[in-house]
Amino acid sequence: MASQRRQMMQSHQSWTDDLPLCEMCGVGTAPNCTYGPDGKDTQSHPNEDGHFRFRGEEGCFLYGVFNGFDGSRVSSFVSQCLTAELLLGQLKSTHTDADVRRILSQAFDVVEKSYFETIGDALAEKATIISQLPEGLSFHQLSPQSQKLSERLKDLEQEVSGGATAVVALIHNNKLYIANVGTNRALLCKSTSDGQNQVIQIGRPHTTENEDELQRLAGLGLDVSGLRQAALIAGQSSTRRIGDYRVKYNYTDIDLLSAAKNKPIIAEPEIQASQSLEGVTGFLLLMSEGLIKALESAHGPEQANQEMVAMVAAELAQQGTLEAVAQSVVERVKRLHHDVYASGRQRASHCSRHEDMTLLIRTLNYTLADGALTPTQGGRIYPVSVPYSNCPSSTSKTSVTLSLVMPSQGGTLTNGTNTASTLEEGTPTHTPSPTTTLHSTNNQTTQSSSSSSGDGGSLFRQRGSQAVQPDETGRVPPYVDFTQFYRLWGSDHGDFLGTQGSLLLL
Repeated sequence: MASQRRQMMQSHQSWTDDLPLCEMCGVGTAPNCTYGPDGKDTQSHPNEDGHFRFRGEEGCFLYGVFNGFDGSRVSSFVSQCLTAELLLGQLKSTHTDADVRRILSQAFDVVEKSYFETIGDALAEKATIISQLPEGLSFHQLSPQSQKLSERLKDLEQEVSGGATAVVALIHNNKLYIANVGTNRALLCKSTSDGQNQVIQIGRPHTTENEDELQRLAGLGLDVSGLRQAALIAGQSSTRRIGDYRVKYNYTDIDLLSAAKNKPIIAEPEIQASQSLEGVTGFLLLMSEGLIKALESAHGPEQANQEMVAMVAAELAQQGTLEAVAQSVVERVKRLHHDVYASGRQRASHCSRHEDMTLLIRTLNYTLADGALTPTQGGRIYPVSVPYSNCPSSTSKTSVTLSLVMPSQGGTLTNGTNTASTLEEGTPTHTPSPTTTLHSTNNQTTQSSSSSSGDGGSLFRQRGSQAVQPDETGRVPPYVDFTQFYRLWGSDHGDFLGTQGSLLLL
């Protein structure tokens, strides 16, 4: 079996080539990017993310997003082999929740062991070369033969290094199971029976900010305060990861981990309680760490989940395919990140680069083609830009409520409100999209959720047959009135801008 896996990795084939792709799913990606002072963007390494989206038998579906690091070898291996461990007859309709969770956990264990088997020969050769090289000499002090061995050692190190984090979603018997290893994220957005929009983050990232993970590591004899302070372990923030033989087998050589009684960095997935999808309308999002970090770097982590859901809802209302929806959202996050960097403002220092980004969208009881569901009465989401003073002496905090009247496809108008505040020394404040009012409720549980309610508050409404009609010039009437804002802002800054501050959107 190990030799078969090695041969498969060396070829361009996969055990899952014949599995059908899920048509209710779309994926968007973007490679890593570093912004240069000359305005040129550069990619520092090939894309290391991976994903899959397969439809199995008996109503079984499997999705995954993988964030690779130090190369794409592990993420590619896992995306191939994990599917083979789950969709080739292992899951039956008669299996209970406990059976499914056991099979999921075993699949991760088998895949990691299989990966280490594929690099076993390289690791053995690496150990042999290390034993042959003289200690304490620089490369130029080595003999020609030893220099060749040293160069071969570098090649082997690159071949066997690297790892991946993973978030996997399994739909089985109309129930959703999320298995997480590391720092990717799963969000479930659904419209509830009482008219609320619920956004659920399923599971928490495995980092040194996760108290449960710190307790696990403390139980192995590690210094929790040192882990908190370091934040990164062997260059990565994740306390669970697949592969990365250095922290799995050489952890005693790493200062932070050397006191551990057993392997501290593990590939065991945290599998959340199953969620019934019976009657659920909405969508599931799987996101790589790079996508999450890019949005959080640009606008802060507080409303990242709500912003992501709002962008997806907006694109679902406009795009014709789920592939286009997912790619458009990734591009929006990419632009947001770059714009914050280019602005030179407070958060610009957090946005000098971003990692590979992957977004997987799976709709639930939602058919994109018929356009039946749109964000908030069919209105589009328009970002609100607020002018802020760059005056160093400006330290006032002016809170202004903007009344946004969004055009409805049904010929009626829906009112919503957003609050924008001017912060110290002209710091820009991000204003969430006006068609969504999803408010965060940090409850420190493995499933943090947010919801909104009220008249016209649902993300999912029936689209009417009539749209707002343009006038003879091709423009629609103004529906965002900034009169109150400009009056207060202008008087506060000694620069009255007038009372005709309506924003006309074309």
